[in-house]
Amino acid sequence: MNNRVKGSVYEEQAASFFVSEGYTVLERNYKRKTGEIDLILRDPEGILVFTEVKYRGKARTGFPEEAVTAWKMQRIYRTAEWYLKEHGLPFETPCRFDVVSVLGRSYTHIPNAFGGF
Repeated sequence: MNNRVKGSVYEEQAASFFVSEGYTVLERNYKRKTGEIDLILRDPEGILVFTEVKYRGKARTGFPEEAVTAWKMQRIYRTAEWYLKEHGLPFETPCRFDVVSVLGRSYTHIPNAFGGF
């Protein structure tokens, strides 16, 4: 299975988890020239959640969440700004940036994995 297909599988499983927790999936694989956001959700309290899903088969190459570098965070921020603009949402809209770390078959949801704007 290639990496793109693997990523889609884990993103779909993460989306299912979030739905079971009361979240609403707004977008999957939201792409703009600034980057891509795997999942855009609304949590049960109404907060907009921009989510990165990272997978590693084994920890020998590092933990999945370690792959969300400062450069990747900047790309996610810029893409989130596009989302807010396109949907007519004010810049002050409550939002957070989460990571779903998948190591082998173990999933870890990291809310507020990195700071906001």
